[in-house]
Amino acid sequence: MIGTLIGTLLFALACATANAATGVALVHGTGKQTDAANDYWQSAMVEGVRGGLTDKQNLLVVNCDFEQYMWDNRAAGCLAQQLTDFINSRNIDRLIVITHSNGGNVMRWILSNPTYDARYPNIIRRIVRIDAIAPSSAGTPLADAVINGNVFESALGWLLGYQNDAVRMQQVSWMATYNQQNLLGTAGRPSLPVSFRDVVGTDVTSGVWNSDSYCGGYAQSVGLEITQNWLDSCSDGFINCSSASAAGSVWFRDTQRTSGGAVLNHNQSRRACFGLESVLANDIKG
Repeated sequence: MIGTLIGTLLFALACATANAATGVALVHGTGKQTDAANDYWQSAMVEGVRGGLTDKQNLLVVNCDFEQYMWDNRAAGCLAQQLTDFINSRNIDRLIVITHSNGGNVMRWILSNPTYDARYPNIIRRIVRIDAIAPSSAGTPLADAVINGNVFESALGWLLGYQNDAVRMQQVSWMATYNQQNLLGTAGRPSLPVSFRDVVGTDVTSGVWNSDSYCGGYAQSVGLEITQNWLDSCSDGFINCSSASAAGSVWFRDTQRTSGGAVLNHNQSRRACFGLESVLANDIKG
């Protein structure tokens, strides 16, 4: 009798797991996006990630105004609403969120402040993990440079935007304050309620003779090679490795998983470069 009951329970659990609807949300970085699928991630990345899903319709590409402070209704509020609508419309039980750059900060705000918004707890309950690609968890010196109005303001307009609140927020000292007072997951702070895994870009390749320089756009690689001179020796041209690994835990450094051990600059890590999309898709299947 007991054996039969245990077997029945195990079978019911297996069926429930098999029937759980897994969904993936792609969350962009700094910028006001209206077509992030094409303008931010591009089709090869989006469709590559979609390949990891059993139900190919269970993919959300978020479009929000991430030129705002992370807690702003146009940022975290927009993200919360789009995730809520996605969960409800697709009956998502298991949600995997893939963020890039400042998108990790907005997502971490939601995870760290469940009482701030009535929508947050239900979202957090559905999340299996956050895969944070090149997150600016400890900010970036280049945000300081933009706010100070030097050459980076024009040089990094394509990547950061200009003197908006999201850039202001990502100044190193500002992020240190947020990490100590408002956000979870960094050293000395309580852990986040779900797994927050970092993908860390470690270098920039821009040699005209090196084919790796052209993935994602050669001009962007050259620009990030220049800005890397103002960063640590380990950086993706925009985020220091220490910042990208400041919250949660490191899932992998680029060369550990990419095709041919290629590095991922900050632009390439949101694109289908060196098999990154396959790494993400295979992880969804696991």
